[in-house]
Amino acid sequence: MVTLADVARHAGVSASTVSYVLSGKRSISAPTRERIQHSIDTLGYRPHAGARALASSRTDVLALMMPLRTGLYVPVMMEIAMSVTTTARSHGYDVLLLTGEEGPEAVRRVEGSAIADAMIVMDVGLDDPRLPCLQEAERPAVLIGLPTETAEAADTAGLDCVDLDFESAGARCVEHLAGLGHTGVAVLGEPPAVYERGTGFAARTLTGLRAAAATHGVGLLHRPVDGTYAAVAAAVTRVFEERPGTTALVVQNEAAVEPLLALLRHQGRAVPEDVSVVAICPDQVAVHASVPLTAVAVPAREMGRRAVERLVGRLAGEAPRGTELIPPLLTARASTGPAPSGPASTAGSALPGPRVSVSAPTEDRRGRGGH
Repeated sequence: MVTLADVARHAGVSASTVSYVLSGKRSISAPTRERIQHSIDTLGYRPHAGARALASSRTDVLALMMPLRTGLYVPVMMEIAMSVTTTARSHGYDVLLLTGEEGPEAVRRVEGSAIADAMIVMDVGLDDPRLPCLQEAERPAVLIGLPTETAEAADTAGLDCVDLDFESAGARCVEHLAGLGHTGVAVLGEPPAVYERGTGFAARTLTGLRAAAATHGVGLLHRPVDGTYAAVAAAVTRVFEERPGTTALVVQNEAAVEPLLALLRHQGRAVPEDVSVVAICPDQVAVHASVPLTAVAVPAREMGRRAVERLVGRLAGEAPRGTELIPPLLTARASTGPAPSGPASTAGSALPGPRVSVSAPTEDRRGRGGH
């Protein structure tokens, strides 16, 4: 194993000079720095992480707080985590993943033990209990999510946030369906636990859905639902019983997508001839569904990348940038079409068996994104 002393001998300098070059604590002439760096590269020297942290008061580690709570769609969370990890490595940082539901205690642990230089916080709730600790901490933090109803409120609180503009995403779904003539829309939302703990993205989506429905004269029914076939079947059955004029569904629950499409086939409701379906989900879920879904994409990788880049900037001395909401992009695919002339509850009722729709090629109807 190559040591610091080996580098010093190879470069013809003292061990302390090598240490100063590595820590940056003293100014060393350019020729000497270059000679030492050449020796480091030649010998393959790798400074001990613990010793480097002691010397510089930096760990080159970012803490990612990703509590794996009930009702979350883990594949999306992991996609964000992978983006955080790869982006961090491109900037020379490793990532410490914290998945426990520790709340404020996790923030205190990172701050008190100096195990990381900065924090990225996920699964952010409205009035998140971690906020006071984050605002008092010396280490910078970026939230993937919005802990307030509006971006302006987050900026006033001095928070650094990155997220999809979920309020506009909800509105965009209703606008798309209203433009196709749909006046009765039901929303299959996240599992009940997500709303009960006040998760920000779900609440903001519902705000956007309701506002756009009121603007466009669309009747809107919202039902939280677990992602199982039985739960989806029970929710959809109630929807069509309560609102027989429902001709479109908005789904903000990735786990419910395939159970929903299977249920509609079983009931003889063709998509989109009898019922249109719009989702808020990652593109890979929408594209690979049994009927390619018109959807607002959840840009998981982009959110992770932007959060890391903000945090790296903060560690370099930049001021907080406030809130950045990524505009929603809706892509029209095979699952939406003009509203049928008759009530959705009677669609396919005269058929001897389930009707199966023939999906149009994905590229035939590309939607315009942004809001």
